[in-house]
Amino acid sequence: MEHLLGQEWEIVPAGGATGEAFFARHKDQELFLKRNSSPFLAVLSAEGIVPKLVWTKRLENGDVISAQRWLNGRELKPLEMNQDRVAKLLKKIHRSKPMLGMLRRLGKTPLQPDNLLQIVEAELDEDVLFLEEVEKTMAFLKKEASNVRCEEKVVCHGDVNHNNWLLSDNNQLYLIDWDGAMIADPAIDLGLLLYSYIPEEDWPGWLNMYGIQVTDHLKLRLKWYVALQTLSSIQWHKNKKRFPEMERWVLFLNEII
Repeated sequence: MEHLLGQEWEIVPAGGATGEAFFARHKDQELFLKRNSSPFLAVLSAEGIVPKLVWTKRLENGDVISAQRWLNGRELKPLEMNQDRVAKLLKKIHRSKPMLGMLRRLGKTPLQPDNLLQIVEAELDEDVLFLEEVEKTMAFLKKEASNVRCEEKVVCHGDVNHNNWLLSDNNQLYLIDWDGAMIADPAIDLGLLLYSYIPEEDWPGWLNMYGIQVTDHLKLRLKWYVALQTLSSIQWHKNKKRFPEMERWVLFLNEII
């Protein structure tokens, strides 16, 4: 990285699972660098969903380095997820034609419930599959898979946890970490957000800010996708040997079903 920016830049790893992200600082300039980020980043920047993309450079080995403006700020707190700016930014993402067009050009195709169920079921090991709560959930998911189909397919983030919402010091809200972006039912994002942060009696008001009304079909879709995502979370925590967190997700699954 030093040869890309110059020896005067201080560059340190930014953490994360991939080890491909870095902070760079020189005098009053601060950048967030990432190796081999998706071309999707340019559209996200242009739409104002992520901090501004400053430049991209291709290295001799074929790697592409992207540099974004580094912003001082903080992640949203769980209680702040009920704010209208969260609903409105998610609506903007789900309605964005440039973002949808770019994902299509990158080869992404719309995911149907059956596709996603097959993907998640293949991830689960025998220990997880034999849990009583998981067996009940799989039965529910298979029974309702044909009933949760939805014609609307949009760009979904896939992990709208409060940790991925960045509020800058100048009060600008961003949604970051787009590695799991997909084209799918918007209920994938809406369900996890509502079940995790918004009391059910407040769903109609939050969804009104987002721009839709509560229906029985929407509630079924929300429940279906949250149950599916929870199965993935259970397996992920088990793989990481984070058994208390795994058990917490099992209990959450029991509440849903």
